Amino acid sequence: MDLQRARTIAAMLLQSGAVKLSPEKPFTWSSGWKAPIYCDNRVTLSFPEIRTYIKNALASAVKQYFPQGQVIAGVATAGIPQGTLVADLLELPFIYVRTKPKEHGLENLIEGKVTAGANVVVIEDLISTGKSSLQVVQAIRQVGMCVSGLLAVFSYDFDIARQHFQQEGVRFEALCTYPILIEQAIEQNYISQEHMATLQQWRQSPQTWKALE
Repeated sequence: MDLQRARTIAAMLLQSGAVKLSPEKPFTWSSGWKAPIYCDNRVTLSFPEIRTYIKNALASAVKQYFPQGQVIAGVATAGIPQGTLVADLLELPFIYVRTKPKEHGLENLIEGKVTAGANVVVIEDLISTGKSSLQVVQAIRQVGMCVSGLLAVFSYDFDIARQHFQQEGVRFEALCTYPILIEQAIEQNYISQEHMATLQQWRQSPQTWKALE
């Protein structure tokens, strides 16, 4: 990981409000987990300077980590705009993968030209446990395409995510991770030093974590 790039993106996520931290009043995720952080990287698309920086960083990372990539795939829905921007910059074909097949017409799960044997780089906005991302990987493989790897803007850096990707034989990289973001948040006074411990505890055991009282 490029640490300077990761710190810059962490600062941008905080500055734009794409990431919100609330150790005392946690958010509830769709999984039911309580979390002191909520991340919506789609917010960065509303800030041209930040959007451009992330686009360039993703494109640079694709060339660095997955130079064999021939097609860019976005994950619906948040990965679609990021993937489109990257594919355009790199002048590569773009496809995107739905969460479920379209209910009419051709009933496609994958939109765009499917080329058997092509090496695909999957673009995600966010990695938590990795399960939804790996469903996309499986869908791409099932149509005869190869997955070079997966690249995300941000990862919570959970051990379980690394295990899931290793089990499926998929390399994944992230521009920025939770530990880097927390360090940046303290440095820029988004949170206090006293909250550091609970933020670290949450990442170690998000299923059982409880907010500060």
